[in-house]
Amino acid sequence: MTPTLPADVTVRLATPEDRPTVERLWLLFRHDLSEFEGALPGPDGTFRSECVEYAFTRPGWAPYLFLKDERPAGFAFVRGLDGPVRVLNSFFVVRGARRRGAGTHLVRDVLRRHPGTWEIAFQDTNPAAVRFWPHVARELAGRAWTRELRPVPDRPELRADVWISFTVTG
Repeated sequence: MTPTLPADVTVRLATPEDRPTVERLWLLFRHDLSEFEGALPGPDGTFRSECVEYAFTRPGWAPYLFLKDERPAGFAFVRGLDGPVRVLNSFFVVRGARRRGAGTHLVRDVLRRHPGTWEIAFQDTNPAAVRFWPHVARELAGRAWTRELRPVPDRPELRADVWISFTVTG
């Protein structure tokens, strides 16, 4: 049985006023991923952040903010909303809100807001992602999901990403 989503954890579409908060959460997200990618911040101490810009300004993108007790607890960026396949571009839950089922509930909420075919990429060097994303696919699609390795576009030096695909109903 899946635990119920705590009443103090919410998902909402991020507004332009939320962008500074999301930008700070982005740094935490990229820092977490740097363990698996070997990426270092730039000379100014920040990581690449074009996805934040895209999420807030490009057509077909949507930024979501996660709140716990009205405090920032993470974010998700969705792209492909203007096409046949939606992509969960980025998903992050701060460490203080993890391991209590919140991540599963938050991602389910985001994906169900946009029924249809979904694709999610992750790195197979990230043990938590290797456990989490197939769990999400099974919960939302049963056995009707696929897994494949795809090279990272224009980055032949990087390991291929793992992509899972499934359909979410409303």
